[in-house]
Amino acid sequence: MPNILGLPAETIGIIGGGQLGKMLAVSASKMGIEIISLDPSPNPPISSLCKELIVGSLMDERKIFEVAKKSDLLTFEIEHINVKALKKLVEEGYKVFPSPSILEVINDKLKQRKFLHERGFPVPNFKYLPLDEIKSLKPPFVQKARSGGYDGRGVCIVKTTEDLKNLLPTDSYIEELIDIEIEFAVLTARNQRGEIATYPIVEMVFNEEANILDMLISPARVPTEVSREAKKIAEAFIEEVKGVGVFAIEMFLSGSGKIFINEIAPRVHNSGHHTIESCLTSQFEQHIRAITNLPLGSTRQILPAVMINLLGEPGYRGKPVIVGLEEVLKLPGVNVHIYGKIETRPYRKMGHVTIVGDSMEDVIKKAKIVKEKLKITGDERYE
Repeated sequence: MPNILGLPAETIGIIGGGQLGKMLAVSASKMGIEIISLDPSPNPPISSLCKELIVGSLMDERKIFEVAKKSDLLTFEIEHINVKALKKLVEEGYKVFPSPSILEVINDKLKQRKFLHERGFPVPNFKYLPLDEIKSLKPPFVQKARSGGYDGRGVCIVKTTEDLKNLLPTDSYIEELIDIEIEFAVLTARNQRGEIATYPIVEMVFNEEANILDMLISPARVPTEVSREAKKIAEAFIEEVKGVGVFAIEMFLSGSGKIFINEIAPRVHNSGHHTIESCLTSQFEQHIRAITNLPLGSTRQILPAVMINLLGEPGYRGKPVIVGLEEVLKLPGVNVHIYGKIETRPYRKMGHVTIVGDSMEDVIKKAKIVKEKLKITGDERYE
């Protein structure tokens, strides 16, 4: 224990030790707060930054309780964890933020849709159907798994009858296929005292092959009224659920100009990585502030930014090999983050790059160079 008087918490427990946990640990350490983490891997990205790493399943109630008992409060960097254990901790008086009750609703995508719809939030038309009935539907529609989906997994877009062969063999629901004009996200934070701070909305461009975020542009290139309405929706949601921490609300704008909520993540998020270099307060510091009930930091963006995910290259696996690092670091405003994962595979998130500059035109130009030059391959090549 650091035993520093005046700290809002001496130790924070984080369920999950991936890149998000690593970046949370960096922000916590700036304030003198120590981290204990639970992760299945004995050497996850967070391992070099935490006071103690407890190795075990994120579903292991005993391990989760062990982290909680050694911490002043508990948070998480991933949704797919033992929610029942977290709820039991709250019942026993432990502090867990965001609330496990919120996580329970969000984890079941159908419950999430119903929750939003019943409270008047804009979502596409949706319906629950057994898989046999989905197979007989006439396209177009979107099938979404009720649980377990992330980074493009758990979604099947059915535009033609030929696409029906790709249906997910799992408990799922369907929703209408929207003509999407642009996809964007809003990060908003709320502390225990009810203070809310929202970041400028960000534009998201996806890798169509992997259906994973490929490039993020901030601020988003959308009309002012769209930005204003999106922020209003995000703040209304976090107030509705009395959320504590950073929440990412992914949305899209239809061709007819209507905003819909796509998904909600009750945690720091890939769409907020650029805030480390481009905003007065990063999303990671903001989350630490929120869960420890400190005043929230300014969300003002200082410079235009583009964030690129560094994904494992197709055809490679094994020990990561970074190609082109020296070349891209010669470019002003390029900030490379390598997560420290010991194994690469196709489309796995291995790091990210944030590019900042005086103009969006200049930043996007440099981002295209970085995408072309910087690659994560592996020491094993396969066909």
